[in-house]
Amino acid sequence: MQNKLFLIRHGETDYNRNHQMQGRGIDAPLNATGFQQAEAVAVYLENYQVDQVVSSSMLRARQTANTIAEIQGCDRISHGDLDEMNFGDFEGKYFHDIADDIETVHSKWVNGQTSYRIPGGESPEEVYERAGTRAMHYLHEYDGDTIAFVIHGRVIRILLSVWTGLGLENMHRIEHANGAINYLTWNSVGFEVVYLNKVDHLNEVMRDA
Repeated sequence: MQNKLFLIRHGETDYNRNHQMQGRGIDAPLNATGFQQAEAVAVYLENYQVDQVVSSSMLRARQTANTIAEIQGCDRISHGDLDEMNFGDFEGKYFHDIADDIETVHSKWVNGQTSYRIPGGESPEEVYERAGTRAMHYLHEYDGDTIAFVIHGRVIRILLSVWTGLGLENMHRIEHANGAINYLTWNSVGFEVVYLNKVDHLNEVMRDA
């Protein structure tokens, strides 16, 4: 049977707005814009019958997922394997303060060193092992269902880069935004992309932000 799956990035937090690294170690809530984005996602998904809403265990993802599940009238489950990458020593810092460090890590990953860990954190390969395995578990468990996964920016890049055949070294090519929707199908043989990084449902929210 075929699954329809949506990979949705959680709504905005103050860390997102302030350009601070969040990661697995910072469990920030949605801000006002984030809740509006979550509602916009939920309203858009009324065009589909979502059977299961699956999120990471992190508050920003669970709050976004709750909004979707309430409108869809379906259950929401969460699991820590889908949490954001552990950004280690970078977490909580402003991007501009660690730009050189980020570039060093990025260069290693782009050059194929995807087992390289952020200092004190995780590697892309480690994140794919836990998040990819967990996502596939749910695809098998809910075979034939339409599943909305509410997760995180780096995890989305990691999953999509593998599932679409780009490879982890090209995960930077996957664009994402808070509240963006990626739509794929899966039929046990592979994934097919319907669309990626859909954001037009957020137009009204962003005008008001």
